[in-house]
Amino acid sequence: MHPRKNASAMRMVGAQLACFRRAAGYTQRALAELVCAELETIASIEQGRRVLKPELASELDVLLDTKGALMVAVENMPEVDRYPLWAEQYMDEEQRAIALSFYANQVLPGLLQNEGYARAVFRSRVPSFSEDEIAFQVGARLDRQDILHRKVPPSLSFVLSEAIVRDRLGGHAVYKGMLRHLLECARLPGLTLQIMPLGRESHAALDGAFILLETPELQHLAYTETQRGSQFVADPDEVSILARKYAMLRTQALNTEESMGLLDRLLGEL
Repeated sequence: MHPRKNASAMRMVGAQLACFRRAAGYTQRALAELVCAELETIASIEQGRRVLKPELASELDVLLDTKGALMVAVENMPEVDRYPLWAEQYMDEEQRAIALSFYANQVLPGLLQNEGYARAVFRSRVPSFSEDEIAFQVGARLDRQDILHRKVPPSLSFVLSEAIVRDRLGGHAVYKGMLRHLLECARLPGLTLQIMPLGRESHAALDGAFILLETPELQHLAYTETQRGSQFVADPDEVSILARKYAMLRTQALNTEESMGLLDRLLGEL
């Protein structure tokens, strides 16, 4: 299970970190450099938008000479469910997968969303989320992306409908940031990104989005979501059908160079 930390507690721990940092004479940028983290990571933690993880808390306690205060705070934060019960099994498998393949036709997969786009996704929800819940969900989504930057990341393949990369979700600035982020992701080692162009006369996945994954035990699984639930698929015959659909999608989509070219053109038009 992936616990989500309470928003008030996240803000409290973030405020504590900011207080300790200032007392030690560090700027956010200086502290980020010392712990080999992104400036945005430190800023998001201090603003209560991102969870302070135990490993970083321990390192900061030593660096800031806080006598273990941050680790104690992290270990005793109240928790609520981070993900809906029906999505938890997939989240567990995603974190340990050695290969993941995504077909998306409506919204960017969570692993490709930057903070601005993720926030726009959750602001679009009906019924609406509270600001605290939006912060929870955005933080959870960004935390999932740690797998992209592991020393040995999983093999990742994405086929995205062109409609996704043309949709202006969140407005002009968010759209521009999303395109830049996608181009950065497309250059990550072990990640391939293809765009399914609009106007095709055939399409292998008209039934909607799905995910294929391979476990460390070499088991092949699939996952699909609907408006109000999801299906985790383990039956080999059913997984095989989706795998064949995905193989066909990759032949119908633009190749990786053409896909990056389209993203570059869209960015250049802004």
